Amino acid sequence: MKKELFMIFGDPVSHSKSPLMHNYSFQELGFGGCYSRYHLKDGTQLKEKILSLKIKGCNITVPHKEEAYRACDVLDNFAKSVGVVNTIIQKGGKLYGYNTDALGFLKAVEGFDAKRVLFLGAGGTAKSTAKILKESGVDITISNRSKGRLEGFAQDGFETFTYDELDSKDFDLVVNMTSAGLSDDSLPAPENLIRELFENAKGAVDVIYKETPFLRLAKEYHLPTEDGSSMLIYQGAIAFEYFTEHQFGFDEIAPLMREALNL
Repeated sequence: MKKELFMIFGDPVSHSKSPLMHNYSFQELGFGGCYSRYHLKDGTQLKEKILSLKIKGCNITVPHKEEAYRACDVLDNFAKSVGVVNTIIQKGGKLYGYNTDALGFLKAVEGFDAKRVLFLGAGGTAKSTAKILKESGVDITISNRSKGRLEGFAQDGFETFTYDELDSKDFDLVVNMTSAGLSDDSLPAPENLIRELFENAKGAVDVIYKETPFLRLAKEYHLPTEDGSSMLIYQGAIAFEYFTEHQFGFDEIAPLMREALNL
């Protein structure tokens, strides 16, 4: 049986566990698919790569999610509203774009019951998740090292501050939305600021799916923490539904993806 090709594009991408999750799920569900990684430096080449490699579907990770949005011919309503795409399906030479990050994140943080949330970082993942949390009634503040990336959030009605400007330190949940700690020991913001935030916080979340310096610091304050594993699984299961044209449901895919991560 000929296998359909799926891919994850990013820079970096060698750390990605998406191939493990998707290939294990393909195998267990008897679907003819093969999922691999592609290290893409230039996001503007995304459409060309998808078409030339005859890729049926793909995920996009940092830093290309906004470029993925621009590459698509057709967008679902949510992806269109946030300007960020992390899942693409190719049909007849046209690219259809979706955002599964936001729903995955929302499901992953349900247990925190947070009313006031601070995002450290203002990239593509922050864009989509801020919108869906706001729609669910959560008060979101975005903070970033530089002002430039905050402008779009401010235009969308979010409270925004650079790290130097952030006066209030009273947030229920503090979330690292940057890649800090992915491949080094860096923190997403100045350590003294993070410590002040953790003094009042009820929890800390990192979108990176491993224990980062940010989460280790949170544990010094005895805070409940969550790395990006659950978000990865949930967004991956939703993407898998698109990949397989909804032949399988979320409730049968997600447990398989969790099994794959625990192998």
